[in-house]
Amino acid sequence: MRVLLVGGGGREHALALGLAGDPAVTQLIAAPGNPGIADVAELRAVTPTDPAAVAALAVETGADLVVIGPEAPLVAGVADAVRAKGIAVFGPSAEAARLEGSKAFAKDVMTAAGVPTARAYACADEESTARALDEFGAPYVVKDDGLAAGKGVVVTDDRSAALAHARECGRVVVEEFLDGPEVSIFVVTDGEAALPLLPAQDFKRIGDGDTGPNTGGMGAYAPLPWAPPGLVDEVMRDVVHPTLAELRRRGTPFGGLLYVGLAMTAAGPRVIEFNARFGDPETQVVLALLETPLGGLLQAAATGTLAGHPPLRWRPGAAVTVVLAAEGYPAAPRTGDVITGADRPGIIHAGTARRASDGALLSAGGRVLCGTATGVDLTAARAAAYALVDGVELAGSQHRTDIAAAAVDGRITIPG
Repeated sequence: MRVLLVGGGGREHALALGLAGDPAVTQLIAAPGNPGIADVAELRAVTPTDPAAVAALAVETGADLVVIGPEAPLVAGVADAVRAKGIAVFGPSAEAARLEGSKAFAKDVMTAAGVPTARAYACADEESTARALDEFGAPYVVKDDGLAAGKGVVVTDDRSAALAHARECGRVVVEEFLDGPEVSIFVVTDGEAALPLLPAQDFKRIGDGDTGPNTGGMGAYAPLPWAPPGLVDEVMRDVVHPTLAELRRRGTPFGGLLYVGLAMTAAGPRVIEFNARFGDPETQVVLALLETPLGGLLQAAATGTLAGHPPLRWRPGAAVTVVLAAEGYPAAPRTGDVITGADRPGIIHAGTARRASDGALLSAGGRVLCGTATGVDLTAARAAAYALVDGVELAGSQHRTDIAAAAVDGRITIPG
């Protein structure tokens, strides 16, 4: 099976490692890829959000399966263009990807499907935003209605800051605050059949103790020792299958990866958001524990044969990933700094590039690298992940020191 992987971040590096480890994948091409992905795949230049260009590359390379990593190409209709060429693709149509591309659309689908979620209002002017903020009260939750690379949400007790974020975004969704620890559940689906992956938890704020602004994610771990028994079954019953059924009813079935972001509230799991692709950095830990060959799983979803796929197999133990971010991230990340110590197994490339003159590895994004490790338990995996990060040298870099610490110490509780 020849696979074309679209994207070039940390999620795609994790996907590339999983695909390269599948014996059924005879050739792996990544476009545009990154220096880490180059170790396991042939890199090709492409603009990931250009549907015609990606479709042409899929034809040119004779791809049997195209795997689309990031959200922007999905919303742009890249999956539609590839399918139009008769090539199997893992990723939803542009219409179905509106689950991530528009928070208001996602809320509309959830309401129609009876999915448990926060009450919310879509607002396009300051007057309606102010009314919604006053109705829900603090903490105020304001979400950019469109794609924002994981950084479009503000949660604050400062009403003026909430209004300022809404003005900056234009169209927003204002919703009630959901109190409780967060969980990410990935679901592989062909539109009807659905297979859940291991739940994970990520860390969205830049600083220890969940302080500072939101980022694209500063680390993650799996599994969740504190999650209640039956959580995945409950989410599949109350969230995933009703959502898939509603999208089928609308004539826009969702095939690909449905990401369910949850808050574990006193009233039970409540959906914070849907994404239309693997989450980053949770993908790094979930795939590190997946024993089932990844290529065959994604191909089954892309070809509508997921119902016949064998049950998923998981490696024992736990996985932790710690993101190493550039100085100034997330507001104004500095790029172009030389990186050393990144040539070890477990280092995932997220925002890196090679210097043309001498091949030196340089920072080229806000989230630069992450150290991903497994262990017999969370304590061991956490120690191994931090050892990887500590071995990397990048001037001015920053990382959180508390990834998975509360889970290791038993300090995570569900309200109620």
